[in-house]
Amino acid sequence: MGVSTGPQEVGAWLRDLQQRIVGAVESADGGRAVRDPWRKAADEPLQGEGLTCILEGGELFERAGCGFSQVRGPKLPPSATQHRPELSGAPFEAMGVSLVFHPRNPYVPTVHMNVRVLAALPAGGEPVCWFGGGMDLTPYYGFEEDAVHFHATCRDALAPFGEDKYPRFKTWCDEYFFLKHRNEQRGIGGIFFDDFSELGFEGSFGMLRAVGEAFLPAYLPIVERRRHMAWGERERAFQLYRRGRYVEFNLVWDRGTHFGLQSGGRTESILLSMPPQASWAYRQQAEPGTPEARLYTDFLPRRDWV
Repeated sequence: MGVSTGPQEVGAWLRDLQQRIVGAVESADGGRAVRDPWRKAADEPLQGEGLTCILEGGELFERAGCGFSQVRGPKLPPSATQHRPELSGAPFEAMGVSLVFHPRNPYVPTVHMNVRVLAALPAGGEPVCWFGGGMDLTPYYGFEEDAVHFHATCRDALAPFGEDKYPRFKTWCDEYFFLKHRNEQRGIGGIFFDDFSELGFEGSFGMLRAVGEAFLPAYLPIVERRRHMAWGERERAFQLYRRGRYVEFNLVWDRGTHFGLQSGGRTESILLSMPPQASWAYRQQAEPGTPEARLYTDFLPRRDWV
């Protein structure tokens, strides 16, 4: 990544994307997100700044967090160099937008999206840059038309960058958002890519932009279809139980969480993906034939949606 113009262009787009998404969330919810700008102290090992935007206790979203960060550090953490050992110990710059929205209505799915760029700055060498990101949907109650819409929007966003991208990134997403200790998918997937640079800087950045711009069209129509569905204690209890799986994945397996914590990032911002409430139960089983059971039989197993 050219440290002269590249990062500025990427950073400007990321900041703008964050504000457009937060504005759409506020419009849909009717509430106002808290905007919390932050800057790392001069004596901390990681330098940088960011803006955490979070809406809590809204009518539509129980918790909707969307953060932008741009940080620099003297040494890449292990989570960033496990596939590139030759860059171990190199200084780095990282920036991105990450969001997780936890709706109040159990029929509205939780969603995650992330777009980011990481540049290693090896001594005496050219900067090495790679992109990552994607989006995935985690329903509590499955609807075929929602899954098809979400995946079709992802597919169409990637189409200009090669026919191979959606199938590759869909498979990558299924493999990444998998709770190995449960032998269970986190949700119905979407797209995911990491360590990506094969289209060069401009092409890879263009693909990143396409993914980020596709988020609202992929998610908001699903929200509008489900937000007024009636729900009660049963649906709420199942939503909280399934949110527990979300917490398990983020803390045990998620590379982004590990990267942030290992590199000395801002903990409050890193953990904005956590749901406000979640629950666990010992060996809970959904009754056969119920909508809860259908999540396990018809939606969580990997399948082609488009």
